Amino acid sequence: IIQIGAVLVDESRKLTQQFNRLVRPEYGRVDSFIEELTGISQDAAEDAPLLADALDAFSQWLPEGDVTAVSWGMSDKAQLQKELSKKGIRMNAMDQLFLHWIDGQKMFVQKVGVQYPCSLAWALAAAGIGSGEKAHDGLADAYHTAVLLTRIV
Repeated sequence: IIQIGAVLVDESRKLTQQFNRLVRPEYGRVDSFIEELTGISQDAAEDAPLLADALDAFSQWLPEGDVTAVSWGMSDKAQLQKELSKKGIRMNAMDQLFLHWIDGQKMFVQKVGVQYPCSLAWALAAAGIGSGEKAHDGLADAYHTAVLLTRIV
């Protein structure tokens, strides 16, 4: 994990806040493939906090009460759970978030009736939502997933 990007959507489906934090790799480096995919270089991540500190800031940013996480597919949740386990990081806020996690891609497919799986870029184009942002940027993906799903739900 080299970035945590999230947006808050309130009960009226309005995007209210955003969170964006780079994460310094604890083991290894950001290689050229990942840099090309995400736009995040090793230099950019060098001064970022480690995962535990970034997640602590994220947990403090989350509002009190029940929060539902939505991601495009379930790979983000799986990767986060895997890294927390491997690094021995335990956070109650993250445990609660894992209990309330929704696959936005699956939701989109069910609502619209298209082939599963489909990319976020494809879904945005199909819904007539432009994305001037590069795919695989954590904040841009969170924002576009939220915009897309608030329109179809």
